[in-house]
Amino acid sequence: MSETETETLKTTAKATTPVDLENFDWSAVGKKQEGYTKEEREKLEAVYEKTLKSVATNEIIDGKVVAKNNKEVVVNIGYKSDGVVQLTEFRYNPDLKIGDIVEVYIESQEDKNGQLILSHKTARAMKSWERVNSALETGEIIQGFVKCRTKGGLIADVFGIEAFLPGSQIDVKPIRDYDVYVGKTMEFKVVKINNEFKNVVVSHKALIEAELEVQKKEIISKLEKGQVLEGTVKNITSYGVFIDLGGVDGLVHITDLAWGRINHPEEIVKLDQKINVVILDFDNEKKRIALGLKQLSAHPWDSLKADLAIGDKIKGKVVVVADYGAFVEIAPGVEGLIHVSEMSWSQHLRTANDFLKVGNEVEAQVLTLDRDDRKMSLGIKQLVPDPWSVVIDKYAKGTKHTATVRNFTNFGIFVELEEGVDGLIHISDLSWSKKIKHPSEFTKLNDVINVVVLEIDGENRRLSLGHKQLEENPWDVFETIFTIDSVHQGTIINLIEKGAIVSMPYGVEAFAPTRHLVKADGTAAKSEDVLEFKILEFNKEGKKIIVSHSKIYEEVIASEKAVVSNEKKTAGEDKKTAKKVKDGPEKNTLGDMDVLSKIKADMEKMENKAKSAE
Repeated sequence: MSETETETLKTTAKATTPVDLENFDWSAVGKKQEGYTKEEREKLEAVYEKTLKSVATNEIIDGKVVAKNNKEVVVNIGYKSDGVVQLTEFRYNPDLKIGDIVEVYIESQEDKNGQLILSHKTARAMKSWERVNSALETGEIIQGFVKCRTKGGLIADVFGIEAFLPGSQIDVKPIRDYDVYVGKTMEFKVVKINNEFKNVVVSHKALIEAELEVQKKEIISKLEKGQVLEGTVKNITSYGVFIDLGGVDGLVHITDLAWGRINHPEEIVKLDQKINVVILDFDNEKKRIALGLKQLSAHPWDSLKADLAIGDKIKGKVVVVADYGAFVEIAPGVEGLIHVSEMSWSQHLRTANDFLKVGNEVEAQVLTLDRDDRKMSLGIKQLVPDPWSVVIDKYAKGTKHTATVRNFTNFGIFVELEEGVDGLIHISDLSWSKKIKHPSEFTKLNDVINVVVLEIDGENRRLSLGHKQLEENPWDVFETIFTIDSVHQGTIINLIEKGAIVSMPYGVEAFAPTRHLVKADGTAAKSEDVLEFKILEFNKEGKKIIVSHSKIYEEVIASEKAVVSNEKKTAGEDKKTAKKVKDGPEKNTLGDMDVLSKIKADMEKMENKAKSAE
């Protein structure tokens, strides 16, 4: 109320007419009476109305908290009565106190009890999108109440809007239990808004990172290589461990956790464990710090026996197996490599997995030892005698043995006589009679085959073996059977460009040129036809036989034609003789008549035969 208005009220009060005691109505005592005239009251109400704020329903205005209990908050908005707001609408702000200015929405100027009804929640909601957009643009730090947990993060009430707080944006360190944040009021920074879908994403981590960035610069500026610091295990991954050094993180790679091999960092450290680490390297620009744990203890190679030398036998455990070899740990952090070539005297190709498995306890011989480079090579085949030291006596030339088929090539078969002793059977030494295009046609891998030693090359560790030599050369016998011009029955098994392959008796294959495959009726022979074949050529050295079917009937036809020709010639001579007798001057005797009758009969017989032949 202004000073002018106050003076007006005082003046009005002074001007009031004094009470006439003689005419006073004593019966009205105790009853409600009007102390002002109508004009005075209207004047006073006008002055009073000017002291009150004019408000309207559905309006948003600022109010002052004047009272608070465990259910309601009383807010003065300068109206003739104070408004009431439910305390639950302020749960995002547990620090609310008397005297705070808050926004309220006028729901009703007067309810049935004459009470002014206000809503803080509605006021916040109506201005929420304007506020969050402003906060995104300005980077303003805002407050929100964490309502509940959801998939991948938390839901927070920000200005009455449900905003999403991703789990990765809660803190700079991984959060294992989101529930501890539910029901808390936190500060956020708006990082993303989708106005179309009304989605808001906030971050608490962004606030922490800004503070940590300053701390990082200060910490990194004081770092030195070789410096030992205490840190806390912040996160464990398959490739290493992140250590919190008090505001800045460093990584201990899995290879820098222990001198020995480990499968996972969890074998060495645990989450939230405090450990000492040494700084190996750091990058001021990228804020990366490389740490080491194993470097705080002496290298195992330094404690290796001083008298360990090449040729010594040692025991160890297989820790890694690769195709090319296996690593054997003889002490924590001290390993030696057994190359696959040092696992067996055998020459055919294998992998280390054929000999050793991870976890095997093995004994090996030291082949090389380099203490400066901390490298060692081992061998296990050296623990057994070299089989080639007795090959000349055991596998002498001409001796017969059994072997296992290990590998095929285009030119032959590699077989194993025993572990470490391999030999080659050339494709030409597999069979006397069969023509083999590839060794796989003759046998299979891992089959057992009989062999005879043909040649020995001890210097190069080579054995030349044969299989067909176990039997006599059948071509010596074939030479007496398949003589030139002899005829044999055969089956056409394959037609090729220049002829056909013919299967002859005793499993022998022969070749018939195309022109020798014509049948007597003029048609060409077909595959699987069984026919008579004549031997045209036999080559024992080249194991080659040339045959013909056409020659057989061609010679028969030629022979028959020769016979007919001879008969015709004889018949012609007989005719001439008969004519001479008939035309002779002398008369025929009875004996001559008999001769003529016989000649005539013979001539008729020959003529009939000649006609039949034609």
